[in-house]
Amino acid sequence: MKNSPLLKRVSLIALSAVLAASTFAGCGNSSSAGASGSESAQTGQITLKFTYRNDGSNVYDNWIKAVNEKYKNSKVKVVAAPITASEGDYFTKIDLALKSGVNCPDIVAEDTFILNSDAGAGYLTDLTDRLNGWSDWKSQFIDNLKKGVTASDGKVYAIPLSTDSRGLWYNKEIFKKAGLSTNWQPKSWADILSACKTIKEKCPDVVPFWMNSGKATGEATSMQTYEMLLYGASGTLYNSDSNKWVVKSSEMTDALNFISTIYKNGYGPSLSLVLNGEASNTFSRQYMPKGKVAIGLDGSWITGNWIKGGVAEWDGYADKVGFASMPTSKGQTPGTITMSGGWGLAIPSQSKNKDAAFEFLKFAMNKDNLLSYNKAAGTLTTRKDVADDPDFTEIPFNKQANEMLQSAVFRPAYDKYSSVTTEIQSMVESVVTGTKPEDAITKYGQNVTRIVGSDKVESK
Repeated sequence: MKNSPLLKRVSLIALSAVLAASTFAGCGNSSSAGASGSESAQTGQITLKFTYRNDGSNVYDNWIKAVNEKYKNSKVKVVAAPITASEGDYFTKIDLALKSGVNCPDIVAEDTFILNSDAGAGYLTDLTDRLNGWSDWKSQFIDNLKKGVTASDGKVYAIPLSTDSRGLWYNKEIFKKAGLSTNWQPKSWADILSACKTIKEKCPDVVPFWMNSGKATGEATSMQTYEMLLYGASGTLYNSDSNKWVVKSSEMTDALNFISTIYKNGYGPSLSLVLNGEASNTFSRQYMPKGKVAIGLDGSWITGNWIKGGVAEWDGYADKVGFASMPTSKGQTPGTITMSGGWGLAIPSQSKNKDAAFEFLKFAMNKDNLLSYNKAAGTLTTRKDVADDPDFTEIPFNKQANEMLQSAVFRPAYDKYSSVTTEIQSMVESVVTGTKPEDAITKYGQNVTRIVGSDKVESK
């Protein structure tokens, strides 16, 4: 979501000893009078700890504060407890908190790609019965997006907060200088490479193409780059018919050959820029708004950086960039492709106030509150009534990004994905740094076989 978009920086927020003693202790610390999930003996107030990844935009902080002020429940106070960390570090810290109970939140933001793994480990509360008793869940939440918060056991473990699509952002001013159409829609990968060649020749100081390319950018490399290409080449990560992971295929070779071509031909950014955890922000917050990159394969949410009040305000951005659908490799059916993901809000199994947390989430996820979040974050929405609201559809690119979801593909909902995806990132980075695609695939196959077992892999 994340592709949404809903998708980044350093450790759990430090809290003073006084506050920790009164309100903020982790849910595993039952000896503290103000521990998460316990009531203050003096006020009778429940403090719910809400943890999420802070990507530097303060969107969550502002949203939680606003919702909390509107929530008319004197017995419940929701405290924002962000984790400022890279995407990978966030998942690691959340995993530790959910497993150990130390600094465990009552409400946690879960990327849909990790939710199935956390649910399988017993870290999250099954919300199925609670959700079935909530009329909005049945009538307003988009049905196909519920798949992202449903684990392989068929139970629902989160409420989808945001979703996303992925495509090709391009700078119209650079395209105009290069003599390319500013109403660009490539029909195949060959069209993309042709545009890159022209831009490199006509605008030599500009990076023709940017995509997440290394281990440091984590799931963004797996989903926004490799999987967009793999599924765009008509391939798949997991064969649901045989229930096996695909570790070798011609489509895998096609995807990696595209990546290799970008870097061998000098169409990509320097490795020092792209192989670090800030690469995504460098693209969206610096290179694109400053006219230093022509095309970027990224998510629908990045406009949240450019809007008024965003971390990289860009006056008139809606007229200066275009958002093209990513074509399939040779223009084959369905013609375009997008990966879709997003974030959901879950209740950890160790929370001692699940009912209070769920009641707050129902309020936080009503139409008005979710609309305010989607607008501020620049994400697509998970509610039908928000999707039809003029305040949502008038936002630049929202309608277009929603249309891309018609050809959306979702990541495999299996707990081993959280391990397989790290091998994808390593495979992509090895190709970017010079390894032949065939050799990278061989190494990937060996590592995935070790992870899932030889009886759970196949070649096509």
